[in-house]
Amino acid sequence: MQALIDAGLPVSAVISNVAGAKGLDVAAARGIATRVVEHRRFPTRDAFDAALASAIDEYRPRLVALAGFMRVLTPGFVERYTGRLLNIHPSLLPALPGLNTHERALEAGLKQHGCTVHFVTADLDHGPIVIQAAVPVREGDTAQTLAARVLRQEHVIYPRAVRWFLDGKLVIEGGKVRVKDEKAGKNAQLVVSAD
Repeated sequence: MQALIDAGLPVSAVISNVAGAKGLDVAAARGIATRVVEHRRFPTRDAFDAALASAIDEYRPRLVALAGFMRVLTPGFVERYTGRLLNIHPSLLPALPGLNTHERALEAGLKQHGCTVHFVTADLDHGPIVIQAAVPVREGDTAQTLAARVLRQEHVIYPRAVRWFLDGKLVIEGGKVRVKDEKAGKNAQLVVSAD
């Protein structure tokens, strides 16, 4: 989230389901509106998602960008924001959806790992891919060292994907994302880091 703000993107509000989330303090310090909608206060997932959507809609955003939001959203919520709900995931999707991706990458003996910005669909971590960044898995890596390299790339590709969306450059065709008018062509959607 801070990388989006630091990139000068127009962030209307930061809404969290955790009252002590660091991102709330970062946003408030920059004069960005903040809200907390604590999921534990709602009897059902649907009730929480309805309250969250209501809070989001007060700001009338063109895009909802998830950053560190660790809740599975209901199909109704996802449908409400179809085509304007982005997420960043710490793996090269479709590989390693879900949690503990860095540990799982090491356990599987992967040679490359990375991150993916994708449109959110009702299928967890399976929406149309906007951009990915790959990093090498090195001998002696731990989940922490690998996570740090992946996070650096997340800070590169998420602002890029959000900017593309806001500039009207993202087109979803047949479940795949194309970046209109991007001079670098398809390579613009893959960042390979030697980091």
